[in-house]
Amino acid sequence: MSKEYTRLLVDDQGDICWVTINRPGDRNSIDSALMSELEDLLATIEKTATRAIAFSGAGDTYFIGGADGVEMMQCDPESGQAFSVRIQNLFNRMEASPLILVAAINGLCFGGGFEFAMACDLRVAAKDAKLWVTEVVNVGLIPGWGGTQRLPRLVGIGRAKEIILTGRQIPADEALEIGLVNKVAPSDELHSEALFMAQQTADAAPIAVRLAKKTINMSYDVTLEEGNKEELEALLETTASEDFGIGVTAIFQKSKPKFKGK
Repeated sequence: MSKEYTRLLVDDQGDICWVTINRPGDRNSIDSALMSELEDLLATIEKTATRAIAFSGAGDTYFIGGADGVEMMQCDPESGQAFSVRIQNLFNRMEASPLILVAAINGLCFGGGFEFAMACDLRVAAKDAKLWVTEVVNVGLIPGWGGTQRLPRLVGIGRAKEIILTGRQIPADEALEIGLVNKVAPSDELHSEALFMAQQTADAAPIAVRLAKKTINMSYDVTLEEGNKEELEALLETTASEDFGIGVTAIFQKSKPKFKGK
């Protein structure tokens, strides 16, 4: 990528793009300018050959520490509502992206950062990372950027209520145990573990990855019968792809398939 951002550091590695949220002096917090850059980043990368993005935070302390406090304090009810609608739309956009998004949670992850991580497809946490929801206990708000909807889907209603209503910190090992993250790694191995996970998805058949992500996400909102119907349509689309033939041939040749996304 040739674009330069002020709040993102982008390392294009071909199939994978490593993106660092670069606001270490402000807890890597989310403000309007960061949202604009993330919106542009997704739109730009989806037009390239890149298949996965791994996100992490600058520095050693924060992954993403919620919303930018200064900007939020300056919001009136109307602008505050617009801010929240926009960030919900961004997180929905992330969830619906054909790219696979991996959150490499390298430190403290709370508030909007917690919700950002949940909008990603996969989550790898450093051993010393902590995740929590601050809004109800500390701010007098609810986690309104998808938090009350995505968290129950990840960990179940009972645990989601406890996490949201108590505001307690969730250590990385417990986050793994309850299904909030997919893997925990030592801090010095987080980068390589997140890249490995991203590479596994990048090496898979792009059409199948996109349709699998779409149908899994759809399972939130439809009956089993409706989901099975959509799944069958997606299956038929993949069997008609050139990649399917490449995969079958590779099985018989005992070789690694090189999918084309066609």
